[in-house]
Amino acid sequence: MKFSESLKKNCDFQKVYVSGSSRANRFLVMYVRKTDGEKNRLGISVSKKVGNSVVRHRLTRLVRESYRLNEEKFRKGYDFVVIGRPAAKGKSYQEIESALLHLAGLHNIRINEHEICNDRDD
Repeated sequence: MKFSESLKKNCDFQKVYVSGSSRANRFLVMYVRKTDGEKNRLGISVSKKVGNSVVRHRLTRLVRESYRLNEEKFRKGYDFVVIGRPAAKGKSYQEIESALLHLAGLHNIRINEHEICNDRDD
């Protein structure tokens, strides 16, 4: 991830849960908290309710890859926590990617195509 780091510490996750805002769809829940930094930080949480370790790790990889490939579409300076829901079990990459981008749009942290093109011209 070129513009991002990972959230690893429990206290960082708790800050996002307590002071961030949340939105959800069928497959994912996303908490977002504005920070002062230049980078985004992504945390992913998938509970045992979703499935065994293989299923949970696959969903984690799908979310991380979806974010990595669409990283330039996210505004900078945020902490994200993405939580996988049981309905996401066995879903394809395209469905998870669509769910992640949908939540980014609900949080107003998604940059539209016009803004991306203007940034490249500078």
